[in-house]
Amino acid sequence: MSPRRVDPNLSAQLIDAAAKLLSEEGPAALSTRKLAAIVGTSTMAVYTHFGGMDDLVRAMVREGFMLLSSRLGAVGESDDPVADVVALGWAYRANAREHWHLYNVMFGGSSLSGFSLTDADRQHGRYTLDVLVGAVKRCVAADRFRPSDPELVAHQLWIALHGLVTLDLGGYLIEPNTADVCFEAQVCGMILGAGDDPQRALESVARAARRRV
Repeated sequence: MSPRRVDPNLSAQLIDAAAKLLSEEGPAALSTRKLAAIVGTSTMAVYTHFGGMDDLVRAMVREGFMLLSSRLGAVGESDDPVADVVALGWAYRANAREHWHLYNVMFGGSSLSGFSLTDADRQHGRYTLDVLVGAVKRCVAADRFRPSDPELVAHQLWIALHGLVTLDLGGYLIEPNTADVCFEAQVCGMILGAGDDPQRALESVARAARRRV
């Protein structure tokens, strides 16, 4: 009798289903039995792939940041580094909307009792900031931004963007101040605060909107 074939996509299916359960129903709803039933597998398969719930949640966090890193990496570089910064913001928002269930877990919004992220887990999130830091450095080199600490500027952008995304996912940003309207106003203000020329900033924001990925 040949050994049973293992579905290569099962880990991804378990991660996706677990993240949705956490986001939609809360930590109390997440159990190996319920998760196995949703995916159509055995409870043993959950333990085989992840060992336990802590490792499953950790896998969700890392999967979420891997998807975010891939989305940001797809933005690429252009001859307008300020537009690149804004385009990264659009990509960040798009990823959060597409993978909202993972986004909630990535930043601790849906935590399991007794589970907490380690600094190694959080480092996966910090790594995704590297591409934004690089874009800010190019803005400084192009004399669009004042000479400053690129990592600090990138953190300021990340903090502001995370707040906007959280409100957007919660459904709080509606007409006339939609998420898109608020994002463009927010990022334009931050670009000006970093030292860019007002007219060039507006042009870069408009250029980035046409590059949404």
